[in-house]
Amino acid sequence: MDRRVRKTRGTLFETFIELLQEKGFERITIQEIADRADVNRGTVYLHFQDKFDLLNQCIDSYLHELSESCRPEVPEKSPEASLLRTFEYLEQSAELYSLLVRSEGNPAFRSRLSLMLKEGVGTQFDRFVQHDRMNKEIAVQFLTTAIVGLIEWWLAEGRPYPPAEMVKQLMMLLEAHGLPCSAAETEQAVPSPSMH
Repeated sequence: MDRRVRKTRGTLFETFIELLQEKGFERITIQEIADRADVNRGTVYLHFQDKFDLLNQCIDSYLHELSESCRPEVPEKSPEASLLRTFEYLEQSAELYSLLVRSEGNPAFRSRLSLMLKEGVGTQFDRFVQHDRMNKEIAVQFLTTAIVGLIEWWLAEGRPYPPAEMVKQLMMLLEAHGLPCSAAETEQAVPSPSMH
């Protein structure tokens, strides 16, 4: 993407977020966005079909940032480190993500966050869970819904607990449901082949 285009889109996103914070989605107009960003209406329509498209692309952009910031450079020994990075990143950008959770765009934010987390949870499940009787599809859906709900609650309540405590409690809940949460536990859970 051209640098000027990226800069204009970034400015429009920031302007939109400011207005969202001030007056809520329903009362925002394209003209206000253009005036605040110091561009003409045509420039806004050049990038977005309408304010709903702007909201959706804004959510996609910020969730992409979240995903990129939380992706490990090397495979990890447990999902704990990945979850901690996610909560820490959300804490650093809490004002923005809290706004997205509380705004009228919440269903869109929730469904995209779920899709993003579902992929990561599926990968972690394949790496760490060796359980013949556990249905992967059901387990991944359960875990994704639980994590998204926890993130939403945590942001909406003003982050009542630090990221490390959230992750510690979440890991305890997973272990309580019989899900091994580290490579070491997985190795213990899988019987080694006999030498006969």
